[in-house]
Order: sequence, then C-alpha cells, then structure tokens
Amino acid sequence: MNLLSAAFRALMCGILAAAGLAAANTVRIANQGDALSMDPHSLNESLQLSLTGNVYEPLLGRNKDLSLMPALATAWRQTSPLVWRFELRQGVSFHDGTPFGADDVVFSFQRAAGEGSDMRSHLNEIREVRKLGDFAVEIETRLPNPILPELLSQLYIMSRKWCETNQALRPVDRRQGIENAASFRANGTGPFRLRERLPEAKTVFVRHAAYWGEIEGNAAEIVFLPIRDDAARVAALLSGEVEVMEPVPVQDIARVNASAAARVVTGPELRTLFLGMDQWRDELLYASVKGRNPFKDRRVRQAFYQAIDIEAIRRAVMRGAATPTALMVGPGINGFPSALNKRLPHDLAAARKLMAQAGYGQGFELDLDCPNDRYVNDARICQAVASQLARINVRIRLQVQPKSGYFPKLLRRDTSFYLLGWAPGTYDAHNALNALMACPDEQGAGQYNLGGYCNPRVDELMHRIQSEPDRSRRNALIREAFELHAADIGHLPLHQQALAWGVSRRVSLVQLADNAMPFRYIAIK
Repeated sequence: MNLLSAAFRALMCGILAAAGLAAANTVRIANQGDALSMDPHSLNESLQLSLTGNVYEPLLGRNKDLSLMPALATAWRQTSPLVWRFELRQGVSFHDGTPFGADDVVFSFQRAAGEGSDMRSHLNEIREVRKLGDFAVEIETRLPNPILPELLSQLYIMSRKWCETNQALRPVDRRQGIENAASFRANGTGPFRLRERLPEAKTVFVRHAAYWGEIEGNAAEIVFLPIRDDAARVAALLSGEVEVMEPVPVQDIARVNASAAARVVTGPELRTLFLGMDQWRDELLYASVKGRNPFKDRRVRQAFYQAIDIEAIRRAVMRGAATPTALMVGPGINGFPSALNKRLPHDLAAARKLMAQAGYGQGFELDLDCPNDRYVNDARICQAVASQLARINVRIRLQVQPKSGYFPKLLRRDTSFYLLGWAPGTYDAHNALNALMACPDEQGAGQYNLGGYCNPRVDELMHRIQSEPDRSRRNALIREAFELHAADIGHLPLHQQALAWGVSRRVSLVQLADNAMPFRYIAIK
C-alpha cells in the first residue's frame, strides 16, 4: 500500500510538473486571420500551410535558409529521366501511435491530387506514386522533372488508417462548404500535436513528446489567436497578452520597437501581390458592361495598369514597407528575371487614351474582390486602387470580406477582378508559371489562374522549363515566358510586401522569407 501511494505521488508530481512546464512555456501567437481548416490538402495558402506544417510533415522539409532537408524521406535520387526513388524514415509514428510507412505516402499523394484538393498544382506532372516495400516509394512523372524534390516540401503526409477511420478520405472542399473530421482534428508525425480547435477563436498546439527529431525551442504549448483588428493586436502584444503577433501594421513599427516589452522582426518576403482579371468569360459577372468582356482587350488591361500609381500605394498605404514589381515573382525566387523588372510608367493620359481606343472612354462599373485579413493593408490597397481607377472613369464597387468567405468565392472563380498574393512554395519561378499563368486544365495547372489568362506559348515554355536541367538554358526559357506574360498584361503586379512580426523580448524564433513560422524553433524565457 505504501509502495502504491509512493508511486501515485510520483505520478502526480510528474503530471503537475508537466502542467507547470506547459504553463510556463506557453507562447500565444496572434494573427489578423485564421486558418480555414486543419486539413493540409484543402487550401494552398501560406498561413494554413504554416500552421498545419507544425503537425504534419512532408517527405522533404526546409532548413532555416529554405534549402531542402530530409524529413519523412531520408534519401532521394533520380533513377531514370521519369522516375525518382525516395527512401522513407523508419521508426516514425503518427500522433495516435500508428506507424508511418509507404502506404501513407501513396495514399497522401493520391488524396492531394484528387477531388477537392487545393494542392493539385504541385502534383499535376506526376503520373504515379508506387510503393517499393514498407519504407520506399517511387514517383514517376509525365515528363523529365529535375526539380521534383522542390515541389514536395509543402505536400504533407497523412495517415491512411486515420483518414479511413474518420471518413476523411477526400480533402475538405472549401469551394462547396464541405467539411469532415480533418477540418477540426489532425493526426500527423510533426513536432506539435493539435489539442484544441475553435475556428475564429483559438487553436492550441502542444509539443509532441515522442517526436522522432530534434525540437530546438522550449515552447511546450502554442495558442494561436485570430485578432483581426490591428490596434487590438498591437495592444495585446504591448500588454503581454500575446508574445508574438503578425503582421505589425506599418504605422506601428516604430512604436513597438520603442517599447520595453517587444520588438519588430522584419525581413523581405517572397510573396508578390497582384490584381487578376477575368479574361475567360465572354461577359463579366460583376460589371455594368453587358455582352462583352472589357478584359479580353489588352488595351483595357494596360489602361488599368498605367492608371495605378504604385509609388503612391508604396508611400501612403504601405509606409515604404513594400517593393513595387513588374513581375509575378520577386528577388529570392530561383530564375527571377531581374532584367524584366521594369514597370510600365504611371500615365493617366495614356490610360485614358487606351480606354477610349477600346471603346470604354466613358468607363464602366466593376466589382473588386478583396480580403481584409490576409495581406498587409489588403483592404486599404484595394481602396487606393479603386480611387486611382476612378480617374479613368472606372467606378469600382469594393467587395471586401474576411478570407473565410473570400477564398472559397475566388476558388469557385466567382469573380471579375480580384487581389491575390503568391509566394512560390518551391521557391522557383516554375511554380508561379504553373499555378498562376498556365492555361487552367483538369490536372491542376493554372489552379490559381483565377481569371483564366491563357497563352499556349507560355504553357509550352513552362513544360520545357520543368524538364530543362541546364541552368542557363532554363533561365533563358523562364525569361521568355515572363516576357510574354508581361507583354500580354496577363495580370497587374503590384509589390512584394515586407515581413513585420511583433515579438516579445522574452521570445526568440526564426523568421523565414516565405512567412512560415516553425514552432520547433520558438523559445521563451
């Protein structure tokens, strides 16, 4: 009896000590928006992938400098022009204790390439994924693909058994409002487990004690809190109610840095913000023009481009925390054609002349879809664009909403004119060509080309870029593709925004240029 009592007291002391550690090492993180789901295949959006990437893991991960590193695959090699072999890590279990193996990899690739998935543009050139024993898989591509490993760092592996048991065989489809168990629960192999999920309120992650790898930081619990209001988010940081927040409004950076409680961690971001136009329909859904689509006329697209005063947006809206761009990718992306990064001049007279030549001298009314909780000053950017386009008689009706409604609307292609941001998950220019600029097809190409821009020559170049192993020839092909897209005015590039995270002086973390926040590096004192 005494031995049992002693054992019970020891057990309780361990539980209380663990609870105390969690309380002491809890880090609260505030963001202007929330992830729309815990399903890692349901939305190709950086915040959602950042959060779920702490619970789930890919075959190949990213180091602090964004170079590739082994994750659930320990080695990989190209065995023929069309085939890659991946050796899988042994001794890994999912959070529910189920062993990880090749069946989970094959299942996850099929799931991510299937109906409802928003990750299909990463996989549209894969022909088949085959099991080669319990701890090896083979991936066959449709064309030679020397950059295949770069495509896989955001393709997270799920447990086949868990998905079968929980009726989550298909991804959550936000376009149709379909939910399943993977919306609110998660079972990965990563360094943190999902403990609680309350959409738009809080999501709680806890350190996974049985994680196979190293966790550098000491954070035992992460509480993620959506706080949409900028002032409330800054106040929470300065008062100590949260330890990390992002983004810091550009007008508050100096005030946060001057405080004794917190600092701003800044850096360049790989994301490019741009405006997209419906160039596919014969008649726009949300415009006063009937029987025609003004955006099918290049002169109208160029008029919009030259009516936008990007320097005024950089100065007045972004307070200098943005770099204007003429391209759909920015510096830091492999293949970035810097010589082409020259915007057309802001010229109202030229824009008005183009509108008149196209038959729209009197202008027209048009809806502009915009989020208010996704990018830095996103709604204010749209307001500025609306004001500037009014000078060429385009009367913008702003349709601003949280991303919980915004992304499903856009992904249904239920839009005529929209704001979007894109950071290539592969850190390669091919990603933007494939996802944003390729003619949309059923295999996943052009999945985020929501306005239906299409130039067959750009598609031809995209496929050649994917297969070309010689860097100089590949970069020449990238330049040609981006030059064609720019000449077409396929989209209206705006700028690359800068990262600004508010961080307690008690906390250390790692800021990555893709705006991901790995919890494994977070430490608090």
